[in-house]
Amino acid sequence: MATAQPVGVRPTWVDDELFPFESRFVELDGSVVHYVDEGSGPILLMLHSNPVWSFVYREVILALRDRFRCIALDFPGFGLSTAAPGYRYRARDQSELLVAFLDRLDLSHLTLVGHSWGGPFGLYAAARRPDKFERLILANTWAWPLNGDLSSEVFSRGMGSSVGRALNTRFNLFVNHFIPAAHKRRTLSGAEMAHYRQATPTRESRRATAALPAELTGARDYFTELADNLGVIAKLPTLIIWADTDPIFTEKYLRRCEATFPHHATAVLRGVGHFLQSDAPAEFSAAIETWWAQPPEDTTT
Repeated sequence: MATAQPVGVRPTWVDDELFPFESRFVELDGSVVHYVDEGSGPILLMLHSNPVWSFVYREVILALRDRFRCIALDFPGFGLSTAAPGYRYRARDQSELLVAFLDRLDLSHLTLVGHSWGGPFGLYAAARRPDKFERLILANTWAWPLNGDLSSEVFSRGMGSSVGRALNTRFNLFVNHFIPAAHKRRTLSGAEMAHYRQATPTRESRRATAALPAELTGARDYFTELADNLGVIAKLPTLIIWADTDPIFTEKYLRRCEATFPHHATAVLRGVGHFLQSDAPAEFSAAIETWWAQPPEDTTT
């Protein structure tokens, strides 16, 4: 039987060679949020998706921390973070917690790095605190309601149902099957997979992973509000990094991201799966460095 880890303490199963960063913790409204803060320079705020945690960015952090300050947190219910009693794991809850995290650490001059669910969470926070953000990096993500999209409706209703939730909480479906299947360039090692499984060892610890599918269409008001509020940040310089072998975020999502953020550059990673920062970390990092070296586009008009 899995035993509970002490709150706010880095567990012993985290391999210091695979994850060679200092673990930091901050308490926010009863949730204890784990994050890493590595390097110095312009701040890259790296936000993970479902069902991974900041571990997914480890190779990118190693590649960029000599030039950038890399901050990557685990949302409550993921990785090494612990949710407050009664925390609901909804998209709005995670987004509001991110706003509180930015305020508590008094962060500014930020570049958002948002992948999949990390995209809407981060864009929501950026729209709430536009004075804190200077650039956007978006990777296989979205920022609008998915209601009416057939594949999204089917997935959300199926995996958000009692049966779908049970598949995740009982069998850790997303971790055991989706993570390895969504890597196309490489096969994760047993040690890497252990870091995802150890973060979700019990049914209770898988509640966050199980909750988000229903939010894809169930959080329509949240996504409508997000889309309506993007105007305050839509003109920020934006890099779109896109994996072209992602069955979830297909080309139509890329095109809408490009239309939504007009001052963009796009880097397409060929033959790369959904978790592109883990599947092709060198290319992901290089895309950021190349874009950063270019003169910023004038976005005042």
